[in-house]
Amino acid sequence: MRPIVSVDSFRDDPMFPMVERAVAAVLAGGKIVAPVDVIVRIGWLSAADLEAWRFGRVPYLERVIRCNLTRLSRFLRILGFHCHDLNLSASQTAYVKWGKGKRTPLRFTKTNEARLEKIYARHFVWPGKGPFHPPRPRRDPRTPADPPVDSIKPPEEEPAGTITRMSDA
Repeated sequence: MRPIVSVDSFRDDPMFPMVERAVAAVLAGGKIVAPVDVIVRIGWLSAADLEAWRFGRVPYLERVIRCNLTRLSRFLRILGFHCHDLNLSASQTAYVKWGKGKRTPLRFTKTNEARLEKIYARHFVWPGKGPFHPPRPRRDPRTPADPPVDSIKPPEEEPAGTITRMSDA
């Protein structure tokens, strides 16, 4: 059993690179990261199944997602931590049925647990103007700063025409 994903350990999780790539791909096309878009990008949910859920033909989204609930829960935690690190703002969104008729709220979970429904419906928005650009990586305060470019000297060159021999070592 894997330990619980935390703020300190989410980057070490084997799922993190997959989530990171999917979020980058979603942000390349816009300013909003929705969990359902990332799940589609990862491949756990087909676009056709997502559309069927949005039109109300599927009772709850977890029914058509192709992974277990433990992995899905782990994914949602990693996604939240990663989007926080990217300085994206969390925003609640109401998901309602598409198409004709009454616009009833859509369900994400079988149990309809309010806490989980809220986590699924949370979008992450890039608050800046223009396209998304990732924040600069934080420098670890324990490592020394890089030397200024002016202090780096090129190696001295030998005068032209000098022949040097390599010794047999």
